[in-house]
Formats: sequence, structure tokens, C-alpha cells
Amino acid sequence: MAGTTSPGAMANVLDPSLHCSRAASISLPEGFLCADAVLRLCQSVTNGLHVNEKIVERTLREYLPFLATENIMMEAVKRGGNRQELHEKIRQHSMAATARMKEGEPCDLLDRLAGDPAFGMTREELDQVMEPKLYIGRCEQQVLRFLDECAPLLRDAAAEDGAIDL
Repeated sequence: MAGTTSPGAMANVLDPSLHCSRAASISLPEGFLCADAVLRLCQSVTNGLHVNEKIVERTLREYLPFLATENIMMEAVKRGGNRQELHEKIRQHSMAATARMKEGEPCDLLDRLAGDPAFGMTREELDQVMEPKLYIGRCEQQVLRFLDECAPLLRDAAAEDGAIDL
């Protein structure tokens, strides 16, 4: 729109008696057509979107040990470990596990931490902190609240096949 209107035209878009109304009467509808095209493109991209839950779960389980390192470190501190030393050891073990994963090998971060006496934790104890729900905070409540707010807006809307599933 900026290329077809003068700087003062947008302030007068809705007043047809002004000198720039011709350019604005073309630019404004074109802007809405552009927005419509972008929304249609987004809809086209997301139609048929499928989330493979098994792949998401596998990926989450693979990277969860890296997300849990703060909790693991704090548990090791409670058991008498030095926070700064543990932080450095986690960094070293994480980098080694990541290098291994880049070669196609599975993540062995938990085995590395369990084998390090500085942490004083067994593999079984480390497995107990590998529950994803421990790391999502209020995510579930926030999503449900958002969906509750969106439901009235979508009540009258329908896809081409007439279905909306919340």
C-alpha cells in the first residue's frame, strides 16, 4: 500500500471527498485481498497437518535428559555436591553425549551422570526425574484456558467439510 498512496492518504482512507481517495480506494481493498491470500495460504499449509505422537514422544525422551540437568544438579547439590563443579561436569557430559548423538548414537547422558561419583545418583534415581510433566509448568492449564476463550469465536465457523474439532 505504501507504494500507491501519498504519506497523508492513509489518514484519509475513509473520507471519499479527499484528493487521495482514488489511490486509497484501490489500496485498501488490495490490502484486504492480500490478508485473505495469506490466511488462505496458512490454511492450505495446516490442512491435513498430522502430529505423529510416537515420534514426538521418542524425540522428547531423547532430549529430556538435557532439559532435566538443572533438576539433577540441584538434587546432587542437596546430596552435598558443589554446584559450580557439578555445573561444569554436566556441561562436559552434555557435550560428549551431544557429540555421540551427532554420530547417530543414542543419548547416553543419564548413564554418564549415573557413572560420575560427583553426582551420587543411580540410574534408577535419574530415571525418576525423567517424567515430562515435571517440566511443563502451567502449560496444560494455559492451553485449556486459551481453547475456552477461542471456542465461542469458532462456534459458528466451519471448515469446508463443516467440521471443527476442539
